[in-house]
Amino acid sequence: MRVSARNVLKGKIVRLEPGAVNTVVTMELAGGTQIVAVITKAAAQDLGLTVGREAYAVIKASSVIVGVD
Repeated sequence: MRVSARNVLKGKIVRLEPGAVNTVVTMELAGGTQIVAVITKAAAQDLGLTVGREAYAVIKASSVIVGVD
């Protein structure tokens, strides 16, 4: 897989929460960090996502905002 995004994180799907329109996908990265994405239910089905399957989180963002109290 080749993509232009600089942030491609390989992980394993540990939880899928399908809803009426979207599916919440939780992936565990190396070291135990988890990342969560919301994708369409159709995309989750087209990709054949299942718990335990390896997948990639591809992050393309123009900015990341950090805040503290």
